[in-house]
Amino acid sequence: MYSSRAPGPWSTGLCDCFSDCKSCCLTYWCPCVTFGRIAEIVDEGATSCVASGALYLLLVWVGVVCCYSCTYRSKIRRRYALEESPCGDCLVHCFCGLCALCQEYRELQNKGFNMGIGYLFYNIHSSSTSLAKSLFYSWSKFVSR
Repeated sequence: MYSSRAPGPWSTGLCDCFSDCKSCCLTYWCPCVTFGRIAEIVDEGATSCVASGALYLLLVWVGVVCCYSCTYRSKIRRRYALEESPCGDCLVHCFCGLCALCQEYRELQNKGFNMGIGYLFYNIHSSSTSLAKSLFYSWSKFVSR
């Protein structure tokens, strides 16, 4: 699951938030949604976007969110062999939390994940079975009404 190759650079920089204005605005106005989406993808669907986002919101209120959110940055780095830059994961999240969320969101998008549909539906959509694709297509048509 985790990469054993030497760490490489992130696909975008920490301060490249405006390179994707949609995710930048989402993160600025609703960081709990951004974090929830990241957590759902990183945890491979084991935790839902809603549960992770609610926990994020609670931890913001308590004042210790960076201690939790930095663990997902570490998971992403280990999985994709990314450098721990510009400093440690906890420091990045403590002092540049929103920028870190934006960077992690963009990284997962650049790895091919559709962050808006979640892990379960991403797997169904990327599956090669026609039944799964048919079910996903039907579901997406129903939701878009």
